[in-house]
Amino acid sequence: MEEYDVVRSLAALAHGLRLQVFRMLVVAGPGGMTPGAMAERLDVPAATLSFHLKELAHAGLVTQERDGRNLIYRAAFAHMSALLGYLTANCCEGVEDKAAVPCHC
Repeated sequence: MEEYDVVRSLAALAHGLRLQVFRMLVVAGPGGMTPGAMAERLDVPAATLSFHLKELAHAGLVTQERDGRNLIYRAAFAHMSALLGYLTANCCEGVEDKAAVPCHC
């Protein structure tokens, strides 16, 4: 993963609503969620959610797929894994393993 992609991903997650949306999609798993279900659960207007989903998609953190008349959004697990790998490899250099906190994603 390139540094530019890391910065873009972290910037996208640095907004509270986008972080909530991303976490919701991670929990939803491979089945993903429709924007309507997310907007209802988060109690936000559809237009607001659409803007934030677009930002997450541009950062590579979510994918979008059309299923008939519905759009399904999913967390991009490969991208998330690459981001975590980059942070671990490049930001934790010199830190002993026993100081690291295990990730249970």
